[in-house]
Amino acid sequence: MKIKIWSDYACPFCYIGEKRLEKALAEVKNGDKIDIEFKSFELDPTASNDVVSDTVSRFAQKYGMTKEEAAHRIEAISMMGRQEGIDFKYATTRYTNTFDSLRLTKLAQLRGHDEIINRLFDAYFTKNLELSDHSVLKNIAVECGLDAVEVDEVLQSDKYAAEVRADEYEAAEYGIHGVPYFIINDKYTLSGAQPTDVIKQAIEDVMSEEAADELNGMTCGPNGCRLSV
Repeated sequence: MKIKIWSDYACPFCYIGEKRLEKALAEVKNGDKIDIEFKSFELDPTASNDVVSDTVSRFAQKYGMTKEEAAHRIEAISMMGRQEGIDFKYATTRYTNTFDSLRLTKLAQLRGHDEIINRLFDAYFTKNLELSDHSVLKNIAVECGLDAVEVDEVLQSDKYAAEVRADEYEAAEYGIHGVPYFIINDKYTLSGAQPTDVIKQAIEDVMSEEAADELNGMTCGPNGCRLSV
């Protein structure tokens, strides 16, 4: 089984969704054998590489709220994160462009260091670091076991840019307009940060359905017949 997840590190519900998926997989039989693929989805490709506003002000402007309303809504989202065991500090995040962090994730996945995904979410929502800062990205990547020279080569070039864009084109083909977005075995979908039990049930339903599809009865082929008893 394979689960694709379209996500962005600046998305609070994506981090919450990732944690809920982790919990669901821990409760599913053979959940550790399910292939998880992180797919890139930039919420704001035009975002600056520098911090240009605080989170509350940006949130208020984007959703047409007062700062007080925005702060209340941000805290409610942060509480959702804390309920999943995350030291969620959404109000003080430092919003920047995430494209380089997504490119670096492609390298990490290629090298088998998927732990970088949670580390980058933590960097943004808990440590409130800037994900456009190459020194921040390099430190996290090296701590995850990636080669420092190779990391520099990626960050100082446009390597894996095409792969990030390919993810975004694929999302457009699927009609994905918001994240997180989960596709199980290229067929079954879950949109948004669904509760853990919903994710678990969806995975188990797919497992059951595919197990039924794989049941073999009495068949004949070029090499003879097989009798099912």
